[in-house]
Amino acid sequence: MRSYKVSQSLFGIVLSALIFVFGVNSQAQSSPSPSPSPPVPKTPSLERQFFKNILSDQKAIWTSPLHLRRSDARWLVPLAVGTGVLFATDRTTGDEIGEFHAQLNPSRIVSYAGSYYGTGLVLASFYVIGRAKHNERARETGLLGAEALLNSMIVAKGLKVITQRGRPLTGRERSEFFEGGSSFPSGHSIQAWSVATVIANEYHDHRAVQIAAYGIASAVSVSRFTGRKHYLSDVLVGSVMGYGIGQYVYHSHHRKSSAGSGEEEEESRGRSERWPVIAPEYDRRAREYGITLVWSF
Repeated sequence: MRSYKVSQSLFGIVLSALIFVFGVNSQAQSSPSPSPSPPVPKTPSLERQFFKNILSDQKAIWTSPLHLRRSDARWLVPLAVGTGVLFATDRTTGDEIGEFHAQLNPSRIVSYAGSYYGTGLVLASFYVIGRAKHNERARETGLLGAEALLNSMIVAKGLKVITQRGRPLTGRERSEFFEGGSSFPSGHSIQAWSVATVIANEYHDHRAVQIAAYGIASAVSVSRFTGRKHYLSDVLVGSVMGYGIGQYVYHSHHRKSSAGSGEEEEESRGRSERWPVIAPEYDRRAREYGITLVWSF
């Protein structure tokens, strides 16, 4: 009986971890930039394209295994091995963390940041502020973040129905697949990472924003394990999938001409003016050599 359960777990690894996680992440990284095309009268707004984009995203996500390339093996193999090790040790680590109780309440509080209403509130704030302040970058962050969030929720729900893995507190059937559970993957992790990845990409020139976004997403993922809601493999797969979905959504629908390009140029120019410009100087006739130092402040 136990060997049959192990075979089910291995099937879950191959089906969910390899195909969906690796396929989504591969397509997100290899998605080509739009090629130059003849000018069109007017590009539809992201608001008008929102649900159409989600449909196209879902098609790309679920068919992503067809786009895997041989070069993806350099990251696919290590991730597959790591996921497999976690699957094999999930019950042990889950039972070990269950011996501690002081972290349960803090974990529950931290995990709120990865819930659909927690991430939804953040994205709604970006969108409303962006519209009110005419800040295109904030507006796009809210829209693309919401798109990534909905995509991640759909994917997570689909995989939960397929794998039906028992949660740590299920009892005898804990950690087993196809037992009517909803543990794999971690919904909070995939949601937090998909939103964090969009925010980090939008504000790629603000290191503090990137650190905060990925830091909060990491804390949410860890809290799902320490709070005894998920296993480590659920958290890892959910995090990687969320990152892949966020990357795909951003690189597929980011509007370069509208999302804060002026702000980026201004900040880049401001950074360059804070540092001196050193250039060599050479006069062949006078046989003079030297350097020129220019510092604007």
